[in-house]
Amino acid sequence: MKEIRHAIEEFKNSGKPVVAYLTYALTSDYYLASAADEIVLDPYGVILMPGLAAQPMFFAGALEKYGVGVQVARVGRYKSFVEPFTRTDMSDESRAQLQQLLDDVWEVVLTDVADSRGKSPLELQALVDSEGLVRPEAALKGGLVTRVAYRDEMIESLKKATRSEGEETFKQVALADYSRVAKDAAEPALASKAAAVTSGRRGTIAIVYAEGDIVDGDSDQPGNVAGVRFARELRKLRQDDSVKAIVLRVNSPGGSVSASEAIQREVRLAREKKPVVVSMGTYAASGGYWISAYSNRIFAEPSTITGSIGVFGIQFDVQRLANNFGVTFDGVKTGKFADALTIARPKTEEEMAIFQRMVEWIYGEFIGKVADGRQLDRAHVEEIAQGRVWSGVEAKALGLVDEIGGLDAAIAYAAQEAGLKSGYRLVEFPRKKEFAEAIAEMVEKMAPNNARATGVLGEVETRLRSELKVLNSFNDPQGIYARLPIQITIR
Repeated sequence: MKEIRHAIEEFKNSGKPVVAYLTYALTSDYYLASAADEIVLDPYGVILMPGLAAQPMFFAGALEKYGVGVQVARVGRYKSFVEPFTRTDMSDESRAQLQQLLDDVWEVVLTDVADSRGKSPLELQALVDSEGLVRPEAALKGGLVTRVAYRDEMIESLKKATRSEGEETFKQVALADYSRVAKDAAEPALASKAAAVTSGRRGTIAIVYAEGDIVDGDSDQPGNVAGVRFARELRKLRQDDSVKAIVLRVNSPGGSVSASEAIQREVRLAREKKPVVVSMGTYAASGGYWISAYSNRIFAEPSTITGSIGVFGIQFDVQRLANNFGVTFDGVKTGKFADALTIARPKTEEEMAIFQRMVEWIYGEFIGKVADGRQLDRAHVEEIAQGRVWSGVEAKALGLVDEIGGLDAAIAYAAQEAGLKSGYRLVEFPRKKEFAEAIAEMVEKMAPNNARATGVLGEVETRLRSELKVLNSFNDPQGIYARLPIQITIR
């Protein structure tokens, strides 16, 4: 959202006005709208921007009640991803890091909004603290909006501005039409995958999107970064002489260690032949940081969530659950640890010691890779690791990030490092969806058979789906993960 907001500000700087119309505006809505020249709020609308809050959901009580056992091996005081399965509340370390993270992100929101509205962050904080739900009168008096008007009044003003008086509505461009125009206008700069292979005259910069959980294998399922598949894509770009630099856009909480290492290996090999620059999005943490560490340069936004340098393994068993239903297990084996990965019983102390040694070894490797890739002292990395998450601002101060900036800044740096002048081409991987594809997907999601509960029940269902779906991405062959300890949902 900060990058979109920056784009709005650049548009304003071109001398063209930006108008925002709000009805029920959440923090994210108002954060974007605050960059507009004119902000209009419905007379019965409201701005809900009270601050940031995090309320993790814990399942330990439910797992205990239904007889599901959980055993954990982890390294890092702040590696709290496993806590929802082993505790009923936050640990002191988890609470401290989450509070610091929210404070940092909220400071970014306050500062950006206050600057745009000609106020100080303290004034803005005082307003939201006194109002909670900011109603139109208070929003206008406090300078959060420029006027209060109904939608039809807003349309009438736009008709005047576009000299469309007497018409049914104001002059405008339909989204589908604009999409085609924008695509045509961008064609010289943004090439297709096929064109990239043949275009070497001016050089090509490849933007590769690592979006979602890092999983093992070759799956192309949306929301996942499959290690084998992603590494293959990087290998092709490394071997393509027309590609002069790679920008890796990381928006991932991490996941499988083996998949992260497969991707990082290709990043290291690619860097030997051409610049590899990382642009961090909402988060690039744990495994997301693992794949970033060896790039030439790391760019992040002030509110990017990064770090979380830690490792854990989690083992479930259903022995008591099964026994409660009269189901029992028996078996034979050819070795002492042949059934160590079973879910039919809890792990023995000796088996858990093996898992712990593996986790500690992976953690040591993670520390070493960060120290080597970022040219940091190992003792310093050990101090700032421990599974702790950091904001982009803090990460820069600690040496985990090189520069504060968005994707555009990363692209400009990559072009500079590759010696490319203006006129270079950009190609994106995976291929961007055509407009028709995006619309079709949207319609499919709105279909009745995908209907879900609404209201309070719908919110509970959404939270459960969000918290539990990540378990589907736990497919590392060693059962060891480097993953962000929290799920990020912007409301």
